[in-house]
Amino acid sequence: MLVIDEEKERKEIIKDYRQLLRLARPRMQKGDDKRIRHAFEMAVEAHKTQRRKSGEPYIHHPIAVAKIVAEDIGLDTNAVICALLHDTVEDTDVTLDQIKREFGETIAKIIDGLTKIDQISHQTLSSQAENYRKILITLSDDIRVILIKIADRLHNMRTLEGVSKKNQIKTASETLYLYAPLAHRLGLYNIKGELEDLAMKYLEPEKYKEIAKLLEDTKRERNKYINDFIKPIADELEKAGLKARVFGRPKSISSIWNKMKKKGVDFDDVYDKFAIRIVLDVPNKEDELSESFKAFSIVTNKYTANDKRFRNNISKPKSNGYESLHTTVMGPKGRWVEIQIRTERMDEVAEKGLAAHFNYKEGKTTVVNTNVYEEATEKWLLQVRELIKNSNENPLDFVNDFKLELYHKEIYVFTPKGEMRLLPIGATALDFAYDIHTNVGNTTIGAKVNNKLVPISYVLNNGDQVEIITSKKTIANEDWLKFVGTSKAKNKIKDALKEEKRRIAEDGKEILYRKLKKQKINQTDENIQALVQFYKVHSPLDLYYLVGTDDKFLNNISDVPNNGGVLEVAKPKSVRKEKLQRAEVDEYKEQQDKAKNLELVIYDNDNQRIPFEYANCCNPIPGDDVSGFLTIDGVIKVHRTSCNNLINLASRHANRIVNTRWKVKEAPFLTKINVTGLDNMGVIAKLTRVISQNMKLNMKSIFLESKDGVFEGYIEVFVRNNDQLKKLLENINNLKGLISAKRELD
Repeated sequence: MLVIDEEKERKEIIKDYRQLLRLARPRMQKGDDKRIRHAFEMAVEAHKTQRRKSGEPYIHHPIAVAKIVAEDIGLDTNAVICALLHDTVEDTDVTLDQIKREFGETIAKIIDGLTKIDQISHQTLSSQAENYRKILITLSDDIRVILIKIADRLHNMRTLEGVSKKNQIKTASETLYLYAPLAHRLGLYNIKGELEDLAMKYLEPEKYKEIAKLLEDTKRERNKYINDFIKPIADELEKAGLKARVFGRPKSISSIWNKMKKKGVDFDDVYDKFAIRIVLDVPNKEDELSESFKAFSIVTNKYTANDKRFRNNISKPKSNGYESLHTTVMGPKGRWVEIQIRTERMDEVAEKGLAAHFNYKEGKTTVVNTNVYEEATEKWLLQVRELIKNSNENPLDFVNDFKLELYHKEIYVFTPKGEMRLLPIGATALDFAYDIHTNVGNTTIGAKVNNKLVPISYVLNNGDQVEIITSKKTIANEDWLKFVGTSKAKNKIKDALKEEKRRIAEDGKEILYRKLKKQKINQTDENIQALVQFYKVHSPLDLYYLVGTDDKFLNNISDVPNNGGVLEVAKPKSVRKEKLQRAEVDEYKEQQDKAKNLELVIYDNDNQRIPFEYANCCNPIPGDDVSGFLTIDGVIKVHRTSCNNLINLASRHANRIVNTRWKVKEAPFLTKINVTGLDNMGVIAKLTRVISQNMKLNMKSIFLESKDGVFEGYIEVFVRNNDQLKKLLENINNLKGLISAKRELD
């Protein structure tokens, strides 16, 4: 029986609360300490009987979220109060009316938004994509709802050890899919990095541990290099009279892993495992640009800069308010080093994102009011609301489009009058037209970029000046969707297409009714529905549209059987369909028979063995960390836990994740190994000797291609488990002349 020391727990709660007060104090106004105390006491009382899966009192969670809100995001007292109370309405007897009476309309509204998100997240009947869409609708009301929810998610990710593997995958996938991109868009780069690292910890645990250990093992050497690099810079800054903090910051584990995958290199070959940051103390905002460039000059006088890796985000801040000079220089031992130069004010914005400078309308915060950033935030929220309001598309398509825009890098383009517009990299002239106005976009026929005529599909570059050419005779068409990258343009084009389809459908409806009248067929809903089914269209609107686009479509309407004016839809037997169905059944039985001989066991909730297939996208083998996913066809697909497809599927349909485990007995599995080496005589003989003779493994195929004395290719080989694969890779890599042998990544 678990013995609870209530006095010890009470002291720990009080200690936790006092830490929160210290973190919140820099932004507190007169009387705020009493308001926070009141919220704390209400939360303690509401959650007094609740405990987390770890066994600790539940109240530690809202306090932890409030700490993140106060310290990592830097929000005001109202947000701290909302964080303390964010779970009370959803999980306890506290009502929204009670919170409104005690703390006012603003706090009640934010907590209502947070409560709705929790209620949506717990739904299982609707698709996950639809849930995300509902969440985004709620988030768009008040930016603090987004920020507090991100803080809530961060603490849940920090304490994910206590939940089941299935819920770990669900939460981690959802975090990568939605919350990390949101944190990125809001400028919360540290939180975004931690969310991605924590997601990787549960989705790719072995690789996470491997890179974490390598970082720890190389920490001393890395710190020595950083100290040797920054000392001469710090000395020169001091001589120039510039007050500055100069230090190195490690890159996140997930960002290092992404670089390894993207560039196809090992850990040792990733040069930018850290960045050097110079933070200047500049009292006057007017002097920030000039002082930053003084520091830049000192750095580039000492080390040679890579001109292609320079970015000035001070003169042109990002839309989330981020400002900094970025450059990459050649440091000692021939290593490239990334340098970030910014002021203390810019660093505050970079660390805490939009929250660092957002001036709330009730206006009792102590942060500096920088209207340009408030406008940027309001503009973004307005765009989100507009997208949600106007989007009738598939929820999954909507969420994917929205998520892509969260991560985009930006370019600056200009109107003919010199007005600056921010667009994502890859945006076209047509994207620019829709960014100006919907009517401009809908009537675009071409554009002039820097006074040169270009097509609407022209991809814009940073600094381009764009003039849109329009014509009232132009009508948006489906091909335009191929020419745009912004969700705003896509939605506006889809709206225009729907409107055009409705117009054509109205004409088609009149044509259809005339033909029905001529054939003396009643114009009833039943008859229209019979035609819809007979011609295999989705709806009456689609039927009318087909008639409107092809007036000969219903010339053979008399062939449709009717009886006394009532259409009877023919139901001819489809021999081919029956054959297909029999073939699908036979194929499924064959898959079941194969599954019985495979080496993975999948259990449903009743602990019954059920059939499965291995996913072709990641080709799991014994020893890999795997999970199953139930497809709409009722087939279990088994993926490696790190598979990008599984992460996307789990983020949208977490309820269809199925628990798996490997059996002790092992059977051979096919895997692909990518090899690179020097093109010497006998290289194929060496490879096959290691595989066939030394390790007694069977090969399915081998493909090697030589160019300029170096060969590249792959070997498909059957292995029994992950340990055997690791041993094989080790033996191949030990061969003379081999540069690398790696299992093919997802």
